[in-house]
Amino acid sequence: MPPPPPPRQAVRGSGRLGRGSPCELRAGVMVMKASVEDDDSGWELGIPEKMEKSNTNWVDITQDFEEACRELKLGELLHDKLVNFFYCRFGLFEAMSAIEMMDPKMDAGMIGNQVNRKVLNFEQAIKDGTIKIKDLTLPELIGIMDTCFCCLITWLEGHSLAQTVFTCLYIHNPDFIEDPAMKAFALGILKICDIAREKVNKAAVFEEEDFQSMTYGFKMANSVTDLRVTGMLKDVEDDMQRRVKSTRSRQGEERDPEVELEHQQCLAVFSRVKFTRVLLTVLIAFTKKETSAVAEAQKLMVQAADLLSAIHNSLHHGIQAQNDTTKGDHPIMMGFEPLVNQRLLPPTFPRYAKIIKREEMVNYFARLIDRIKTVCEVVNLTNLHCILDFFCEFSEQSPCVLSRSLLQTTFLVDNKKVFGIHLMQDMVKDALRSFVSPPVLSPKCCLYNNHQAKDCIDSFVTHCVRPFCSLIQIHGHNRARQRDKLGHILEEFATLQDEAEKVDAALHTMLLKQEPHRQHLACLGTWVLYHNLRIMIQYLLSGFELELYSMHEYYYIYWYLSEFLYAWLMSTLSRADGSQMAEERIMEEQQKGRSSKKTKKKKKVRPLSREITMSQAYQNMCAGMFKTMVAFDMDGKVRKPKFELDSEQVRYEHRFAPFNSVMTPPPVHYLQFKEMSDLNKYSPPPQSPELYVAASKHFQQAKMILENIPNPDHEVNRILKVAKPNFVVMKLLAGGHKKESKVPPEFDFSAHKYFPVVKLV
Repeated sequence: MPPPPPPRQAVRGSGRLGRGSPCELRAGVMVMKASVEDDDSGWELGIPEKMEKSNTNWVDITQDFEEACRELKLGELLHDKLVNFFYCRFGLFEAMSAIEMMDPKMDAGMIGNQVNRKVLNFEQAIKDGTIKIKDLTLPELIGIMDTCFCCLITWLEGHSLAQTVFTCLYIHNPDFIEDPAMKAFALGILKICDIAREKVNKAAVFEEEDFQSMTYGFKMANSVTDLRVTGMLKDVEDDMQRRVKSTRSRQGEERDPEVELEHQQCLAVFSRVKFTRVLLTVLIAFTKKETSAVAEAQKLMVQAADLLSAIHNSLHHGIQAQNDTTKGDHPIMMGFEPLVNQRLLPPTFPRYAKIIKREEMVNYFARLIDRIKTVCEVVNLTNLHCILDFFCEFSEQSPCVLSRSLLQTTFLVDNKKVFGIHLMQDMVKDALRSFVSPPVLSPKCCLYNNHQAKDCIDSFVTHCVRPFCSLIQIHGHNRARQRDKLGHILEEFATLQDEAEKVDAALHTMLLKQEPHRQHLACLGTWVLYHNLRIMIQYLLSGFELELYSMHEYYYIYWYLSEFLYAWLMSTLSRADGSQMAEERIMEEQQKGRSSKKTKKKKKVRPLSREITMSQAYQNMCAGMFKTMVAFDMDGKVRKPKFELDSEQVRYEHRFAPFNSVMTPPPVHYLQFKEMSDLNKYSPPPQSPELYVAASKHFQQAKMILENIPNPDHEVNRILKVAKPNFVVMKLLAGGHKKESKVPPEFDFSAHKYFPVVKLV
């Protein structure tokens, strides 16, 4: 048992607020306490060369510490019997924290001790006269506003408010600011941050690497209403517009260079203030439940886009950052202090926030505006399948966390209705009608008004709501997290699949009793299976986008897709199409009986025909890649690792592990895969030239399918950019081109993220 601790001595820590107490050594030896007489002046405290400047009485405890340590047994930290509050339960977590705290390499708060300048907060800077709170010049306003915009974007890209937006001292307390333009702008930025933070938190589609919502105790202008802030910004905007008009050149008048410069600078401030007001108004519009507010936001985004060219052309008018003595990427200029909040950061590894450049800021806002315009378009969609496709396509652009969150909160509003209007249950029913036309949802079917059947379908639809809302929410996460979550949601869809089959069987039994010529087999089950397959396909394909697979793994991933998942998907789509046609025939026969007039039949475009065609193209692309990889392996062009701690079977099972929870389609285990893909079952077994020929036919088939699609979209064109060159390369390889070379080929995923262009080296 170590001896009781000696009386507390004034042992100097880092001089940082809140660092002394948590870092008190609790091993029953000593207490390390920060006792700073005047903490505001103490960034240099804790630096050995400057210790003599402090009035603290230093006591050497080294010998006492070593003697106390000798009392401890090997591996012993502390006996829990110690009663003192500070000494109980000193475990591994506390030990690691004690080691990390105050270490400049491990504690972000220690960075402040490493600079030679005095770090002042807003009030101190005002007293010191290093910051202006009134009569700011136009270049100062422009420079501060531009840097604030850069900090705002850096925050949206995943850094903390303390290291970005709140490095601007004006944002700390706008009440102190007397300059009307600066005050209105500071409040506007605070409101934008507050609403953006609220939206991102509500959508809940961010991870720690995406966004940091902590405000570190700063006031987010909650005492001022949104309407008041937009009014203040409008007043400044109007004032600047009057100055712009008064300095405008008149015809036949000789232009004074100073007046022209003032005109350009007034226009620059006007553009920035208006942009802030418009952006704030857009975010406020997204907080409303009415869909009309989204249309209003779309119009405002057009205004914001028009202001960007004026902002870009006037970047040079703002004051520029001075040279920073610590890092060259954080602005040091009037109103900004990158180290002012270092004491607020937790004792963690210092995370360096690189503030983006002003030129990049304009480009970022242009892309953000385009993304928000796209978000506004979702309210025009009425079908659940179209909405799911919209979310998938939007996610493929890797949008920022704010636009992803706005899309989520626009889709499902606070009252849990889609776009604030439609019940999710109704959306599910419409999706079922459009995909598989189940008789139970047809008004002409006897089951439509059957209470027992109605209860069955309503219960099933209610159970569909949660998995489908979760699926849509998953598409709001970043691409890497999406893949992880898709693997987990398969369990929910597997349960839904089981329920769908049971409900189908019950409804089929009811239907046969009243309408023996109609069936209700595999209607709901087909629909759930379709979504199951889509999730599984997306899970595997996203591995290529995220570069998770090694080259030697490509062949079994593409095999699983071509021979199994896409085959099942096309079968499912064909069954759904057949079900639709059967239901349409019954409807036509019922109408014929009522009307004696002959109607000319128009050739109707099948709703699922395009998706069936695209699935055929994808299947051919996957089959082509599978045969290409097998042929490369035969020719010794695929480098395989020397398996020591794992094997191909272990890797295979790991890649397809999430599919084990799904019963339909049943998972293909490794031994089944080896048996099904074994070329020795053919007589004679095909050699690499034959496989290259087979692969070329698959690429050619995909090319022909895609070229016959009317009105091809971007995805069709992207696949064609891969299918055409791969067809040519396979033809060359089949002819013996570079047969002797053992150099592995290159796989270029720049044209398409799932299918590479094969390049021979």
